[in-house]
Amino acid sequence: MIKTFFLVLLPAWAHAASEMTAAPAPYQRTGGILEMVGHAGPMVKFVLFALLALSVSCWFVILLKARLFRRAQKESKEFIELFRQRKNYVGVYRDSEYLEDSHLAQIFRTGYAELIRLSKSLETKSLQELKVNPEILLENVDRAIQGGIMAERQRFERFLPLLATTGSTAPFIGLFGTVWGIMVSFQDIGLKGSANLAVVAPGISEALVATAMGLAAAIPAVVGYNQFSNRIRMIESEMNHFSAEFLNLLKRDLMRKSKQDEPMAEPARLVLQD
Repeated sequence: MIKTFFLVLLPAWAHAASEMTAAPAPYQRTGGILEMVGHAGPMVKFVLFALLALSVSCWFVILLKARLFRRAQKESKEFIELFRQRKNYVGVYRDSEYLEDSHLAQIFRTGYAELIRLSKSLETKSLQELKVNPEILLENVDRAIQGGIMAERQRFERFLPLLATTGSTAPFIGLFGTVWGIMVSFQDIGLKGSANLAVVAPGISEALVATAMGLAAAIPAVVGYNQFSNRIRMIESEMNHFSAEFLNLLKRDLMRKSKQDEPMAEPARLVLQD
């Protein structure tokens, strides 16, 4: 009897196995990510396009800032060597014109330009007989230098808010695309009346691409923003240190050359010609 039972079931099992082997796979894609993006819905595609635009913009800013910081560091080293070997401030001012990306050179040029303007003002007829304390001249130069430090900080911080915005919002934008894609997948389940994996998997996999794209855009943006913010703090510290050193040198020269009781215009003019 057992033999008869197997003889009856074996043909049925063989037929079922042949159907399973011959049946096409319900979900076969060979195009990878690009094909999933192509089969995604309009909203998911829009989210992916927005994230791609943010990612490209962030990489452009990262490369631009990396080049700027590298040139600033290189030119600042050249300026420090030039400043240490100075014979007079006029020569340093003239030779530092080509160091456009050096933050230290720009700070020096801002302070020295203010010193020149003050010297010309003190040499006018209306202020010709005015006797000024050297501290007043240094205060004006210091204010000009502080303004230059703020300008340089703003120059280095330009476009960094884009990195911060992308790093904080891109994951949520990608999550929105994923949620939207899953909603559409559940609608398809209701229309087809089937909840098997072959029906659910395509829509969910396409929707999850948005989350992956959001993370791919956010991670480099956050890393770049933190790195550049740290570099800017170091640069600001360098500028404050150099400005203090420059003002001390000016004060020492002015005090040495203003021992005699004479208008401040003459010591300022001598410093400029030193």
